[in-house]
Amino acid sequence: MPVLPGAEPFRHEGGEVGVLLCHGFTGSPQSLRPWADHLAERGLTVSLPLLPGHGTRWQDMQLTGWQDWYAEVDRALRELLERCTQVFVFGLSMGGALALRLAAKHGDDIAGLVLVNPGNKVHGLAAHALPVVRHFVPSTKGIASDIAKEGAAEVGYDRVPLHAAHSLRRFFQVVDRELPQVTQPLIVLHSPQDHVVPPADSARVLARVSSTDVTEILLEQSYHVATLDHDAERIFEESYAFIGRLAPSVGKKGSTTGG
Repeated sequence: MPVLPGAEPFRHEGGEVGVLLCHGFTGSPQSLRPWADHLAERGLTVSLPLLPGHGTRWQDMQLTGWQDWYAEVDRALRELLERCTQVFVFGLSMGGALALRLAAKHGDDIAGLVLVNPGNKVHGLAAHALPVVRHFVPSTKGIASDIAKEGAAEVGYDRVPLHAAHSLRRFFQVVDRELPQVTQPLIVLHSPQDHVVPPADSARVLARVSSTDVTEILLEQSYHVATLDHDAERIFEESYAFIGRLAPSVGKKGSTTGG
């Protein structure tokens, strides 16, 4: 199947500091592309992969599970680690959970994390029905484009495939158990008005990680896909400043180019 326009993966060869960006469930790289561009323009090496089953049609996602999505970001991370002296991992929604698992597994190889509205749990009564219902009902209403900003839209599926949603639920349980293994510097930016992931998910992440260098930022003007919303510039600026604090070479003239 051809990839939806705008949903293509993105890679930029920059300097010795790298950033891996992880998109969300049923979404695509398009939701993070302005963030990736912001970092690339400042000389960083940037990787924004397309997760398996995403960016084409929802039926393709029925054939994939969390192991496939995680394997793709793990592969992209290993590529960056070969190429860069320091690597940061950023994520939106399920991408935040992917970033947290990478941090738990790779330890000090990851210099820091920035999470935007990270998912931690599939909520509601429907979650408990997923193991059975997914065999009878292929999909349900989509979750894409929860954005306050008028005219902004996310390239994502208009349906949620339930086999994949069941796998997502299991993945969140895996990541939740691993949160105490996360020790890296961390920024969690979350929207009080999020119609996809409740603030409780960010609160649980913040409560369970072992990181001591932690910043929490509220995105008052945005809904779930805050990277395309009113607070996008703040996310971009805060994350770049975070890299600059932990990777002192960033921002110094000539130091992030080449290599």
